[in-house]
Amino acid sequence: MPLHTDSTPDIGRRLSARFGKESITLQTTCDGLPTIWVPKERVIEVLRHLKTEVNAPFRMLYDLTAVDERLRKSRDQLPAADFTVVYHLMSLERNEDVRIKVALTGEYPSLPTATGIWPNADWYEREVWDMFGIRFDGHPNLRRILLPSTWEGHPLRKEHPSRATEMGPFTLSDEKQDAEQEALQFKPEEFGMKRKSANSDFMFLNLGPNHPGTHGVLRIALQLDGEEIVDAVPEIGFHHRGAEKMAERQTWHSYIPYTDRIDYLGGVMNNLPYLLAVEKLAGIEVPARAQMIRVMMCELFRLSSHLVWYGTFAQDIGSMSPVFYMFNDRERIFGIVEAVCGARMHPNWFRIGGVAEDLPRGWEKMISDFVAYLPKRLDDYSKILMKNRIFKARTVGVGAYTREEAIDWGVTGPGLRACGLDWDLRKKRPYCGYEQFEFEVPIAYGGDCYARAEVRVAEMRQSLRIVEQCLKNMPAGPYKADHPLTTPPDKERTMQDIETLITHFLSVSWGPVLPAGEVFAGVETTKGITGYYLTSDHGNHAYRARIRTPSFAHMQMVPLISRGLMVGDLLAILGSIDFVLADIDR
Repeated sequence: MPLHTDSTPDIGRRLSARFGKESITLQTTCDGLPTIWVPKERVIEVLRHLKTEVNAPFRMLYDLTAVDERLRKSRDQLPAADFTVVYHLMSLERNEDVRIKVALTGEYPSLPTATGIWPNADWYEREVWDMFGIRFDGHPNLRRILLPSTWEGHPLRKEHPSRATEMGPFTLSDEKQDAEQEALQFKPEEFGMKRKSANSDFMFLNLGPNHPGTHGVLRIALQLDGEEIVDAVPEIGFHHRGAEKMAERQTWHSYIPYTDRIDYLGGVMNNLPYLLAVEKLAGIEVPARAQMIRVMMCELFRLSSHLVWYGTFAQDIGSMSPVFYMFNDRERIFGIVEAVCGARMHPNWFRIGGVAEDLPRGWEKMISDFVAYLPKRLDDYSKILMKNRIFKARTVGVGAYTREEAIDWGVTGPGLRACGLDWDLRKKRPYCGYEQFEFEVPIAYGGDCYARAEVRVAEMRQSLRIVEQCLKNMPAGPYKADHPLTTPPDKERTMQDIETLITHFLSVSWGPVLPAGEVFAGVETTKGITGYYLTSDHGNHAYRARIRTPSFAHMQMVPLISRGLMVGDLLAILGSIDFVLADIDR
């Protein structure tokens, strides 16, 4: 994912001139992303300056996370720190990013909140507090977000165990059970809700965590005045399983299967941003054939995921038949995926440097038949749904947000393009050879449920175009890079001498040892931009692996676009967002 690295000195000079050289420290990273350290006393000034005062400002807070630095060995030319808070900002006008870092010292440090600059900093700062114990002074509601309120400790700190074998046996005393039961009691005040107004008492309704309209284990606490939504507060974390912590114990290559489960409808598309980051750290060039195979499989999974969204969105609104037709079409895609990868939903098929195997004999016929079959089906679905007056009545003007609101809340993917913004990483920052393909970026202008549906329906046709071009233009050559850090390496020569056999065994079991450094890679996945920010300490596993998912940002926006609407409208909004709970909770 190429970035405009020539702007790094310019940004550094501008910030040095504005805030003083003693306040600005530049860091060189292997991803070329401008990385600037600032003191915590001035971080809010710097962030506000970048968002509002520079030309073509960095208006989107794409991500906010932290790193526990206390065990990191490779810290050449880095400021002394026990913890680092990292802000990743995007400028859509510049097509550039900047990374702002703050060094913190002490056992439980703090710094000022950025919620006064970006509304979406709310959840990101709560997550940093939950996982690291770093406080954000002035935050309106700094409490746990992914873990239960009764949890002890902060799991992404290095002293927190990462395996069950590192902990003692679980016990549940009567006192602990009583405390857990008490914590489960619903108290509206804890959600920032009032029990009554001057004119009426409010009713409170739990939507979920087990409800078909929430598409998984999600709870939304609703404050209602009759059927009108006064407030809606999502409660997440039911699906949290410590995906980022697992990256610190798994080797670089053995972590690939875990990425499959982030957006569990995205299949191999989940592998891609992680592997692009690893390959950038290792300096691996992926062969042209492997890149095109990756693109083809990713677009097939985009189609598969969108078909699931299409059918379940229709079901949320009350149309029963489409979901059966669309799941049947999804099975045709899975037939291709299974023939190529050997598995269906979670094939774990991409590898460091390429893919696991070459395409099987007969793949051309399967792809050709499918790209000829699906367009007519999409025509039928548009007649059934997109032109249906009941469907339109339930979606047009419902759950709308403006382009400015979308950027402020970190919306990416179809949700951003539904506001009329032509922004797609495959076009803006091509990766895996996407610049070689002819396809359009669909946009809509309503910013509502119907517009988000329009974009995804049009994207399916563009994915078909890309898959067809892969069919016609698939290059010859290797399906994996010939590089010593690819895993698993070629096995041809292992039976000729013991040294080669030992090296192969270590490469498979121990895994590659990557150079020290940090890198970000992001791709346009089915839900939006998914990015991996990896820190290597010259080891065989990640020192820190940050997974930035689109659904986390999108779910945070639900209260804003739900207030004043009806309960039935909320189900339409949830369906139109197309979120996945594992993508939110990780």
